[in-house]
Amino acid sequence: MADLDPHPDPDLDLGVLTEAVDSAMYVVTAASGGRRAGCLVGFASQCSIDPPRFVVWLSTANHTYEVARTASHLTVHVLDRGQRALAELFGGETGDRVDKFARTGWRPGRDGSPVLSDVRVWFTGRIEQVFAGGDHVGFVLCPVELSGPGGGGRAPGALRFGDVRDVEAGHPA
Repeated sequence: MADLDPHPDPDLDLGVLTEAVDSAMYVVTAASGGRRAGCLVGFASQCSIDPPRFVVWLSTANHTYEVARTASHLTVHVLDRGQRALAELFGGETGDRVDKFARTGWRPGRDGSPVLSDVRVWFTGRIEQVFAGGDHVGFVLCPVELSGPGGGGRAPGALRFGDVRDVEAGHPA
């Protein structure tokens, strides 16, 4: 493998790529030590087929990251296009100042990880590995509980980055 430049061009902006890809948006929740947290996440992906694994990236500036660091499980919620209000709540507010869970329905899931009542497609994963990736940290999850759209139908279209790009973040990245 070629040596990687440890100091890439600081003016390089991936915004054009981000807009072209227009990734799905998720709400990731965690609980640990009597605290719970959740945030809007745009950096996430399945990262293994066999065994099944999924990775979510949390900003180190985020309250959810602080709770997730000591959690054993995270719950990943796939927002649909009609759930912009949830995206605004979990992306535009910070758990440092606001109890987001007082503003929406939820129940405790595996190891207390909050499961949002209004989200049809979600999974809870056991944290298998954690690693740094710049200003975000990756949490590799092993799915242990899954909820699909139900009724044998397809899930509605996922909320995308383009749908929420104007939401002002509760914390800077």
